[in-house]
Amino acid sequence: MKLKDEVAIVTGAGRGIGSSIAINLAKEGANVVVNYHTSEQGAKRVAKEIERSGQKVLLFQADVSKSDKVNRMVKATLDAFGRVDILVNNAGIAPFIPFLELSEEVWDKTIDTNLKGAFLCSQAVAKVMVKQKRGKIINITSVVAEAGQGYLAHYGASKAGMNSLTKSMATELGPHGINVVAVGPGPIAIKRNLKRIPNFREVVAKRLPLRKAGEAEDIAKTVVFLASKDANFITGQILYADGGQLAQLLGSGEEEHI
Repeated sequence: MKLKDEVAIVTGAGRGIGSSIAINLAKEGANVVVNYHTSEQGAKRVAKEIERSGQKVLLFQADVSKSDKVNRMVKATLDAFGRVDILVNNAGIAPFIPFLELSEEVWDKTIDTNLKGAFLCSQAVAKVMVKQKRGKIINITSVVAEAGQGYLAHYGASKAGMNSLTKSMATELGPHGINVVAVGPGPIAIKRNLKRIPNFREVVAKRLPLRKAGEAEDIAKTVVFLASKDANFITGQILYADGGQLAQLLGSGEEEHI
């Protein structure tokens, strides 16, 4: 129970990596605010799993790109639990679109959700954490922020911005006892990837140094470590949990990307 009685907000927790993060934080003793935008059914399943683990849960629907929605979510968290110890900025979108076909609308929506959302949530929560003189902010970024990726120019730009935001926030918020870090997943066997590449796990196993695909729980456990006291001296860092993908800079075309 590394996070006993801590209070965590996880954005985009209704599916994929976010749902695993929320559940694993609860398994380590945290009470969790499960944020979702459109994945209501998934969020409800996550909430039930958290309740089964014996922890308290608050479901909150909010588009993290809207400041009024974010502020309401933080207020609801304080009303329910009295504080916020952990924020995981996981909400994000990644539509595969060729650069020359990328519309301004999709660009704006991606930047607003992935980067602006992380900014708004972090700023709102950091104001609370400054008063508490402690807290952990963990951003979920991507290997695409470093390596680039065809068909994901908008996504990569948003995650590269998140990396820079992580370092800047760590510098400013460190004196207030707040740690800010990021976790960059590599190829993870979540529904979106399995649908795009039916033999996803086999493709990844042949090409990654570790010879296996990552699972959502691999990222969740990394987040648990960074949220715990074990990582109290780590801030301003981007930790890539990618099975060695960045080390060998795998292909950049849509057909090759994993």
